[in-house]
Amino acid sequence: MGKLTTHVLDTGAGKPAAGLKIELYRLTNGRQKLAGVVTNSDGRIDAPLLEGDSFQLGEYELVFHAGAYLDTTGQDLPDPKFLNIIPLRFGIAEDKHYHVPLLLSAYGYSTYRGS
Repeated sequence: MGKLTTHVLDTGAGKPAAGLKIELYRLTNGRQKLAGVVTNSDGRIDAPLLEGDSFQLGEYELVFHAGAYLDTTGQDLPDPKFLNIIPLRFGIAEDKHYHVPLLLSAYGYSTYRGS
């Protein structure tokens, strides 16, 4: 029943963040990598990161490789970039849909638990 999904919107450009690399880690007994994906042309991933037997309650970390994506946008960015790797730690406490989007620009980001 539960699943974990994500997507990334480039709020600075007003479009989906296509081609952004994302990694998922479980934070139980250390840091265990569960998945590595890249967003599609709609800024989404093609399948849930967790579902079925792989969906478990606990603490997780999504790692968004924002700097590599921002390099592809043609923006004049400082060196080093203000944002490069964005780690986002969160907990899954219920067997429900957890949607964790990232709203991104070169100088800020936000997230929330969506539906």
